[in-house]
Amino acid sequence: MNISGFFFFAAIIVGTLAITYSASKRTTSTNEFYAAGNRLSGLQNGFAIAGDFVSAASFLGITGMIALHGFDGFFYAIGFFCSYMIVMLLIAEPMHNVGRYTLADSIAVRFPSTRLRGLIACNTIILTVIYMMAQLVGAGALIFLLLDIPYIASIILIGGLMTIFVAVGGMVATSWMQIVKCVLLLFGTVMLSLMVLSRFDWNLLTLFEHVSHRTSTGLRLLESGQMFNQPWDTFSLHLALVLGTSGLPHIITRFYTVSDAKAARVSVITAVYIIGFFYLMTVSLGLGASLFVGQAQLLSTGDNVNLAAPLLALALGGQFWMAFISAVAFATILAVVTGLVLSGSSAFAHDMYFNMIKKGNASDRQQMYAAKLSAIGVGIVSTLFAVAAHNVNAAFVVSFAFTIAASSLLPIILFGFYWSKFTEKGAIAGSMSGLLSSLLLALISPTFMNEAHGIIRATPLFPLHYPGIVSIPFGFLVSWIISLCTQQTSSSGDFTRLQIKAHLGLREEDFYT
Repeated sequence: MNISGFFFFAAIIVGTLAITYSASKRTTSTNEFYAAGNRLSGLQNGFAIAGDFVSAASFLGITGMIALHGFDGFFYAIGFFCSYMIVMLLIAEPMHNVGRYTLADSIAVRFPSTRLRGLIACNTIILTVIYMMAQLVGAGALIFLLLDIPYIASIILIGGLMTIFVAVGGMVATSWMQIVKCVLLLFGTVMLSLMVLSRFDWNLLTLFEHVSHRTSTGLRLLESGQMFNQPWDTFSLHLALVLGTSGLPHIITRFYTVSDAKAARVSVITAVYIIGFFYLMTVSLGLGASLFVGQAQLLSTGDNVNLAAPLLALALGGQFWMAFISAVAFATILAVVTGLVLSGSSAFAHDMYFNMIKKGNASDRQQMYAAKLSAIGVGIVSTLFAVAAHNVNAAFVVSFAFTIAASSLLPIILFGFYWSKFTEKGAIAGSMSGLLSSLLLALISPTFMNEAHGIIRATPLFPLHYPGIVSIPFGFLVSWIISLCTQQTSSSGDFTRLQIKAHLGLREEDFYT
């Protein structure tokens, strides 16, 4: 056991429990639990969004991808960063103006349908479980590395902690955990990047030159084409990463925690600066790991190479620095999974229980009780899936979640806000088509079907690793066709009311004056 790591991990746990205890005193209503009372400033929410988004997949997964695949690994960072341009221009302000607690609340302004609300809630829960798998896999690897605790026990520990944080502290605790974690992560990555660059006279080009001569793949590590044999695979990955963020429920709900549309815009702008700065540093981290750790050692830790950043810290700064970086990554995972659990529990407690089962007739106390129980349920299911998926790369699992979000939820959001002929049946058909096609194509892709080492030992039926190039257009196409075919038989909702409320920010009572 790494003694420094034990104390760092203990400090993180004690600190987060203190935040949760403080937040619990203010979490006395559903508005506090789901939306932090709409009291966060734009700057605070921007840090929280960055803390929510820059997850284990970024710090651990992308660093490992760059260490092994060079330029192709950086594709992940580019896609994640560019995705916020769409969020800033098309999603953030309308979502804040029309939403209350969940994504389904925003859609219900135009389509007050219990079937559509239930479908969106189911999609949210599926996305939550898949996304959390990536975070818990990284957490298990970190705790095993530093504390020598078995993988399954590590996952159970994280699952228990995140359930406590959400059930007790709600969105208030989650937001402040994400803010603190974001600051710690930026500090850790800046220091580690500076340690790498100091070995090359503070010149990134010198680092590139050394990588081209000393790594086993030579100059090709700085060229594209190392990860995928087919250009369509690369394009499919980018399509999912760029479009998927706009459909992630745990990111969208962050726009409900601020008081006005201006704060929502400031949130996105702040998050873009932080996320962009972080992803620039992953270049030096990944290439530094390929040099100072070595690709052979990275592969010896498992095919997922999720430990590239901690092993780089060990090579450059010894046990103490590795313990600190691992603790920062641990804090990253805790903050992200609490946001995900809150998103999943809100979908069940608010959308399913309050709106569908109770028809809006439930007290704050009943909703809070349902939310806490659903948080426990989401945590248990996610933990079980993470135990079974311990040998996958965190970045890949997250990119798969992005594909589902872009295929099943983004058509509803964009058509719902910007197309007057969009119908309720089109929304349901498009969302279901996007969800089922992305899941099915992923199951028959080379990622899952492989005669040598796949989960399904068979020849892949779909040639690409990422199904987004098919499932995303398919979700939009089905929504468009069904909407045109059901103009006379299905409601198009109150599009004018939605437009006025979403883009002008008028209150409900303003419609009657």
